[in-house]
Amino acid sequence: MKGREFNKKPKFKKIGHLQEDNFESRIRPRYGVGLHMTLFSFTTRASRVRPASKLFIPQNHVQFHGGSHPQGYKDVRIVQKHEAWFVKVVCTLFFYSQPLNDSCLGYLRMNLTPSIEFQVVKWLNHPAFGLKLFEFSRVNFNITHSFQTYNLLLRSFCNMGLHLSAKLVFDYMRIDGHLPDSSVVGSMISSFARAGNFGMAKTLLAEIQSDEVGISVFSVNNLLNMMIKQNQVEEAVSLYKENLGSNFYPDNWTFNILIQGLCKAGQVDQAFEFFYGMRSFDCSPDILTYNTIIGGLCRANEVDRGHKLLNEIQSRGDPAPDVVTYTSVISGYCKLGKMWEASALFNQMINSGTVPTVVTLNVLIDGFGKVGDMLSAKSMFGKMVSFGCVADVVTFTSLIDGYCRNGDVNQSLQLWNAMKARNIPPNVYTFAITINALCKENRLHEARELLRELKCTSIVPKPFIFNPVIDGFCKLGDLDEANLIVVEMEEKKCYPDKVTFTILIIGHCMKGRMLDAIGIFNKMLSVGCTPDFVTVNSLASLLFKAGMPIEASRVTTIVSQDMKLASSSSLDNNVPLRINRVVPVAATQSTVSTLKHKLPSIQR
Repeated sequence: MKGREFNKKPKFKKIGHLQEDNFESRIRPRYGVGLHMTLFSFTTRASRVRPASKLFIPQNHVQFHGGSHPQGYKDVRIVQKHEAWFVKVVCTLFFYSQPLNDSCLGYLRMNLTPSIEFQVVKWLNHPAFGLKLFEFSRVNFNITHSFQTYNLLLRSFCNMGLHLSAKLVFDYMRIDGHLPDSSVVGSMISSFARAGNFGMAKTLLAEIQSDEVGISVFSVNNLLNMMIKQNQVEEAVSLYKENLGSNFYPDNWTFNILIQGLCKAGQVDQAFEFFYGMRSFDCSPDILTYNTIIGGLCRANEVDRGHKLLNEIQSRGDPAPDVVTYTSVISGYCKLGKMWEASALFNQMINSGTVPTVVTLNVLIDGFGKVGDMLSAKSMFGKMVSFGCVADVVTFTSLIDGYCRNGDVNQSLQLWNAMKARNIPPNVYTFAITINALCKENRLHEARELLRELKCTSIVPKPFIFNPVIDGFCKLGDLDEANLIVVEMEEKKCYPDKVTFTILIIGHCMKGRMLDAIGIFNKMLSVGCTPDFVTVNSLASLLFKAGMPIEASRVTTIVSQDMKLASSSSLDNNVPLRINRVVPVAATQSTVSTLKHKLPSIQR
């Protein structure tokens, strides 16, 4: 073989779905034509080489890689010096060699053992080359690889996120008769789950059911938890049932994960099936289990049922209810406006020695505010210090909301200033509630100042914050200011919604700027914001009133044909203009009135 052939760039083929890196920039060939001669010389002198010291291997590795020896894998035995040199030669061959001649292949066939190959795979220090050697020796030398080689490749591929290659090696492992242990399977399942590849993880579990491999409950729990986080609740429940009894036995965490997922999905009754089935597996509900179930019941407005379960825990005493248990039920009563029951349970919690948190007090303050009982809300606010709680933005926002509901906007503004004095920045709901209340009081310029303040924050707002102010300026006839607010709104990455467009369309029509209104309507369609009956009927009625029946007909036709509104039957091309001719003014007034009712109330 000619020397120039060894100076060519190495050409690596694809192995499966992998493409090996070009390592020429990392390691330059230093052996050239002497490589095969070295191997030949080695075959004649190997028997005269003395055994190596234990220090030889890491020293040789540093010389070859310029790095440290891979940790975490125990060698089957100490590699002898002549074997270490052989490992180095094989590594070099796989980096830079052209196709090996028969002499080299024959010697490799005679001397390459599973333990030597494991050392080579370690020293190559790259899964793609490891797999290349793995498949090469398997096809050409019929080598049955060691468990250590499989373990190294599997973990390396999983760490790199190359799951198809990991599954390929795993299949080879089973074919070679190696029974994978639970740690290997667990590592692969966790890796697949982290990548969201739940299908491959489920396939792996199904395949090992016949291998009598014990499945780590931690691994299955990890998979179930990640499926729940991806909103695959039904799939997680099915996976649990499919693997139950197949070398897998659930623990408390298994049930807590499934119960939590089902409760968040609103399937509380199905969660109870797992709750009652825990004892069949020698598992007992802990406080996390109870809190999850009670929280699910309260979110489903079954607060009395949640309270009953709380009473059961109190009567048993083990586990004892904690502040989360009480707060869940108190919050449920507050959302239903049942403040007497919420207050009674709060007092019961205090008497039991359970100290409330700021979340508990915020829930009560918000509940009293929503029913208009600001004296009780302020009283609860005053108790925060005695319980060691510090008021936060949620506390102040709940109080501001309560005063705004009672029409006491000045008191809300005092709380706004008090909050800022404590260096508590308002959140998106604080702005929304206060701005909406100011607009209702026709204090439009104060609301406008809050919008300017919002512009200087990092808050990404929602359209319902801007819509009341835009509506106010449109009613005043100040369309330039309304349009400027829309520009500022878009600068904050907040884009007009259906209500914003409808307000602008009607506002421009009322000022006689019909062409501008049509332009806004066209923009609404172009950005994919679908108009509803109020938008279409308002624009069509106002256009007809302005003596533009053709444009009015075009609006209804475009929407009914292209946008396919649910209410398109009431906008049939043959009837709307006749209806509008009969009561054009009344239709205009009614649609404006309807729009006012459709403006969303600002709720947290």
